[in-house]
Amino acid sequence: MASLSKREKGLIELRRRVKSCRQCQLGETRTNVVFGSGSPESRLMFVGEAPGYHEDQQGIPFVGQAGKLLEKMLARIGLSREEVYIANVLKCRPPDNRDPQTAEIELCRVFLEEQISIIEPLVVCSLGNFATKLLTGLPDGISRVHGNPQEMPGHSGMKLFPVYHPAAALYTPSNLRSLEADFDKLPALLGLSQTQALVETGNVKSDASVEINGGKPEPEQLGLF
Repeated sequence: MASLSKREKGLIELRRRVKSCRQCQLGETRTNVVFGSGSPESRLMFVGEAPGYHEDQQGIPFVGQAGKLLEKMLARIGLSREEVYIANVLKCRPPDNRDPQTAEIELCRVFLEEQISIIEPLVVCSLGNFATKLLTGLPDGISRVHGNPQEMPGHSGMKLFPVYHPAAALYTPSNLRSLEADFDKLPALLGLSQTQALVETGNVKSDASVEINGGKPEPEQLGLF
């Protein structure tokens, strides 16, 4: 059996600490901690906002409809979710998918910062408002900064690349087009050629609205824009 890498060991220990966390009320209402998933050796890390219902049930980030769209976006550039690392700002689901609260973000951010430090990706792709504002340290909303790479504060040589949260693109064609265009920039940021990473465009339909729960949209956080 192959020995674990330094990154794998670091994430295992961090996961143990997160599972025992009861610093805020979310530790009492969660079904499962949603720590993160994917390759610890990936050069590309995605950071969302908070787990939803399906994530809370399974303990895995982005397994609902937004996760399916994220997988389609990854396929668009020739990647799978197993080849990247996916995490959230919060590791526990806010009740009724409400927005993360400031106190919750501040308590949980240390875990995210440690994840980033352990994995050391080349690019951190922030999904939506909360992740982007936290990682940039600036108040600018995602609609103003999406698609514009910048230096990752506190991490020399690492790029931060904000994009719309997939949930904000599920039912809004203009946001979906922006998400597609922004994802098409990722191969260059990762140092990959178009022929290495991009697959044929059109993998994701323009009207990628998805209905679940008997035709009713899954509740989403309000601060995605």
